[in-house]
Amino acid sequence: MAQQVQGVIARAKGEPVRIETIVVPDPGPGEAVVKVQACGVCHTDLHYREGGINDDFPFLLGHEAAGVVESVGDGVTEVAPGDFVILNWRAVCGQCRACLRGRPQYCFDTHNAKQKMTLTDGTELSPALGIGAFAEKTLVAAGQCTKVDPAASPAAAGLLGCGVMAGIGAAINTGNVGRGDSVAVIGCGGVGNAAVVGARLAGAAKVIAVDIDDKKLETAKSLGATHTVNSRSGDPVEAIRELTDGNGADVVIEAVGRPETYEQAFYARDLAGTVVLVGVPTPEMRIDLPLLDVFGRGGALKSSWYGDCLPSRDFPMLIDLYQQGRLDLDAFVTETIALADVEKAFERMHHGDVLRSVVVF
Repeated sequence: MAQQVQGVIARAKGEPVRIETIVVPDPGPGEAVVKVQACGVCHTDLHYREGGINDDFPFLLGHEAAGVVESVGDGVTEVAPGDFVILNWRAVCGQCRACLRGRPQYCFDTHNAKQKMTLTDGTELSPALGIGAFAEKTLVAAGQCTKVDPAASPAAAGLLGCGVMAGIGAAINTGNVGRGDSVAVIGCGGVGNAAVVGARLAGAAKVIAVDIDDKKLETAKSLGATHTVNSRSGDPVEAIRELTDGNGADVVIEAVGRPETYEQAFYARDLAGTVVLVGVPTPEMRIDLPLLDVFGRGGALKSSWYGDCLPSRDFPMLIDLYQQGRLDLDAFVTETIALADVEKAFERMHHGDVLRSVVVF
């Protein structure tokens, strides 16, 4: 029987979010209902509220979450009621051209639930990234549930569902950071600092954190950055070169998503080095680089979408590292809040006061 629960709804572009009653149907074939235990407040949710993703209002926000499977529909074998799971927005199809070529991390036809959650008047909701986890319970495709060690803290584990995975994956999966490499990370919010952590996990010898905020740089240092550069006080490209024997970094990860910082990343890398764009730009942004420089500097210019992760592979591995004390996910949880505090959390995010606010149920 369908259930009524409380969830955070964005009704219209730019309007403050509100808590409303939503209707969660019983899971159909290939679907699961998850009792949400924790959900991080991610910048993508704010993008939805601001109309920066699409205009399919009203949205049920929230996607960076962990919880317990309550029920499953017909044909579901990968998870069962009682399983502790991290929700993901890359439920691979296994049939698209990327999956058939052995590259499921690039799946072009990821699954979402077929049924719609609604408001009590029947208005269909658009769940953020196909998840909608700022709610006591949510309906997802079963493939969006990745089973992990239930001993992990839900508030920390859920962050792998988006931002922390995006940053760690940008370093490990997309940037292919290796032992002894030099890495620069431009932009030290939640994703950028996760990239710092990923670079250290991969064995980088030098990790240079770049930002305009000394507080964020201090956090980056506590998470493993070996050097910090405040780009308000000087040219970050020159600073990165000075710290790398005049050469530039082997891998530069741009976690801001702006043309000017992307250009800095481009020129701050070594010859034949790699630039990874993980910061999310807006549609009107453009870059203007001399094509001769693109050719002459060689290397690779990459974008990293969800850290090029494969949830079934990466989530359990990273939770194991967390449980061993080798990955400090707790450090990314700045505060835990109630469902009613999401709008305030957006304000704190805008001012750069937090790595992550996490709604705990």
